[in-house]
Amino acid sequence: MKWDGMRRDGMTWSVEITRTLQRAAVVCVIILPILYLVIVYYRPEELRREVPTIQKSLSPQSHLPPPGPCTCPGGSVLLKDHIPKDQYEKVAKRRAKELQQHKARTTSVLSRLLIALPNSPLQYPIQGFTVRPLTTTPIPGLALHAEQRSSYKVSLNVSKGVLTMENLAEGVKVQGGGGTRLIMESSSLVILNDALAKVIYTSTIYHIHTGDLASFQFENHEAVFPITIKQPQLPVLHDMGTDINSHVTIATKTFLRYPQLKVLLSSIRSFYSNIEVIIADDSFEPEHITGEHIRQYFMPPAQGWFAGRNLAVSQVTTKYFLWVDDDFLFTENTKIEKLVEVMEAIPELDVLGGTVQGNQFYFSLLYEEGEETEGGCLYRKSQGKFQSLPGYPKCFLASGVVNFFLARTDAIQRVGFDPKLQRVAHSEFFMDGLGSLLVATCDHVSIDHQPKTGNNKDNGRYASFRNPGNNDVEFKLQLHFFKNHLKCIKYG
Repeated sequence: MKWDGMRRDGMTWSVEITRTLQRAAVVCVIILPILYLVIVYYRPEELRREVPTIQKSLSPQSHLPPPGPCTCPGGSVLLKDHIPKDQYEKVAKRRAKELQQHKARTTSVLSRLLIALPNSPLQYPIQGFTVRPLTTTPIPGLALHAEQRSSYKVSLNVSKGVLTMENLAEGVKVQGGGGTRLIMESSSLVILNDALAKVIYTSTIYHIHTGDLASFQFENHEAVFPITIKQPQLPVLHDMGTDINSHVTIATKTFLRYPQLKVLLSSIRSFYSNIEVIIADDSFEPEHITGEHIRQYFMPPAQGWFAGRNLAVSQVTTKYFLWVDDDFLFTENTKIEKLVEVMEAIPELDVLGGTVQGNQFYFSLLYEEGEETEGGCLYRKSQGKFQSLPGYPKCFLASGVVNFFLARTDAIQRVGFDPKLQRVAHSEFFMDGLGSLLVATCDHVSIDHQPKTGNNKDNGRYASFRNPGNNDVEFKLQLHFFKNHLKCIKYG
């Protein structure tokens, strides 16, 4: 009987527990949806923004925010202070117009930020889909991965082309073929995906490099992917031949320093008897330099440093040229072949500097774009460098190097040297090439500098041109303000 009573008490306890659990389950069923509604719809505004709707995520987050004002490092030169106050407003207006034209040439819809939404059933190309202008091209990789439905309906939208089908498949309804919008519907997912694999895009505009954004939609899902519209470029290749003379041309600029130039040429011939040397000469009383494999080009007097560089480089026909100053001196350590070896091993490189009398001068350029009205901030940091070159631990990437460098001819010709800069100008070339030229420096190839002598009748005259006056400095700062759209610049 005792056990019987215990069993009855246990059964009663079990029934009570069961009823309690049932009541708790009912309460949970009622409370949980209420909590969900409270969390989603009545939470603070900043929390609601953390889970954006499909609509919101495609619009405000689709573009990078415009850059804000940049911060000028301590010691920077504020360039607008060097524009005459009575001219500033007109200069700033012209600069703003030029900036908009620059952006029109260098930006497109391909620079738009695209955000991939989570758990999308849409498959599409995210990178590398390139078409030629006015050419028909199938869109690769389009597909839908969705659960069972009675019908599947997708749409595609473009703006700079038209969408067509290669062959109209049975079992799929197509609307809008031949226009900018294409709608496809089928009761079979397999048939729909077969049809998507046959969608063709045809660019309707001619442009050498632009793009389109395609919108791919299914129910409340939308994906946007880029289409690059680009005219292919012909490769420009150099037959380098078998020796250093067919690989490299030596280029230099001279002005009132013929004694130094002759010493340089003699030292070159001590090590490279047949290499081509190009001389750009803007001296007042030109002196003809004779010799095998020497080409001297005369300019109007005192045209300046960068104008001479442009002339010399424009006449180079080899894959590379070696830039030297007219008062340098070749030694047994001036091994051009070693520089060519690095450039050939790392074909992305455009400029490779060496050392001048043990001085491995190089610098990094730190640039913040800034906002449109004020402009950007630039910091030229001496001895600033980046990582070493793979396989060449003594070589480092940088933004600019010393006046002794090997360069890829076609890359330098594309950037050019601004002939407005007539006197001291070197860093400015690398500023113009920032983002276009990949630059490095090595310490295992060097050249010497000739000792200074006082027996040249043109030394004093040369110094008056070599050392810029205040007007030249002011002009350079004004040029940076307008041409490079800079707010400030610091040399450190």
